[in-house]
Amino acid sequence: MPKEAVFTIKLESSLREDFIAAAKASDRPASQVIRELMREYIRRQSESRAYDAYLEQKVERGRQSIRLGKGIDNEEVERLFAERRARVAGKT
Repeated sequence: MPKEAVFTIKLESSLREDFIAAAKASDRPASQVIRELMREYIRRQSESRAYDAYLEQKVERGRQSIRLGKGIDNEEVERLFAERRARVAGKT
């Protein structure tokens, strides 16, 4: 992929020197390492946004279920899971 853009940042001299030394120690150009870090950051942010959207949809489905009278209260959930835990404990 052709490189057509320049990205300029301000940072501490010591950070720049340490970064350049670390990149050199791994026999890689600093620019390549920066591009990889940027791609990784973009990937993580994309995954985070996707998870947030998934979670928001899941919560909304739960709220809709409650509005439709299909939800169960906390005491019932606790009772159901206590029964489940007791069954599992009895099998081990």
